[in-house]
Amino acid sequence: MQALLFDCDGVLADTERDGHRVAFNGAFAARGIAAEWSVERYADLLRTAGGKERMRRWFDQDGWPVAEAERDALIADLHRTKTALFMEIVEAGLVPLRPGVARLIDEAQAARLPVAICSTSAERSVQAIVNQLGTARASKIRLFAGDVVPAKKPDPAVYFLAAETLGVAPARCVVVEDSANGLRAAVAAGMACIVTTSSYTADEDFAGAARIVSELGDPPTAQITLDDCRAALVAVVT
Repeated sequence: MQALLFDCDGVLADTERDGHRVAFNGAFAARGIAAEWSVERYADLLRTAGGKERMRRWFDQDGWPVAEAERDALIADLHRTKTALFMEIVEAGLVPLRPGVARLIDEAQAARLPVAICSTSAERSVQAIVNQLGTARASKIRLFAGDVVPAKKPDPAVYFLAAETLGVAPARCVVVEDSANGLRAAVAAGMACIVTTSSYTADEDFAGAARIVSELGDPPTAQITLDDCRAALVAVVT
């Protein structure tokens, strides 16, 4: 095992329902757009990776409030506003880290394994979540987020980029994901993937995952340790 890679939303923190969704709705309201994503509707929209792509899908289905020539600017403006609102939510302590995240990162860093976050969310949003880990941990974590690659998950591009940048072999990386799209991206990159289901993903198809758990967990109910990650890698390689 040469590196431990995490998705952000749903893995580090269960951000989608009460974080990103609320921030998207706030951005729509700030722009005077009559759109509001319900908990149920957002569950469906999450099948599309990336916030900008999600908004495009919504407007394609429900109608655009601006002319075609203005659509790119609208999406960019909404996304900036949404990111700022999301950061306010995180900084207010309304989206705590999931159990076991800090512990597993501590185990990896103690073993001198590179740790990285690979996410389709905006880098500022991801950084806001990572900052909750504390400076000692966060300062050693590499971020690959937002538009750092042209294709979002389930495309494996972000995982290939992380492996190349870290100087490790994809086949020696273990990924922690919470969604089917994320799992597909990791598997397509040739990486072992452990799934920790989140509030929106428990019913998704996780065929191909090395392990599926409800959370990473903290003692005495830790479900995934660094040794479990190593075992998952061995199982995939062999």
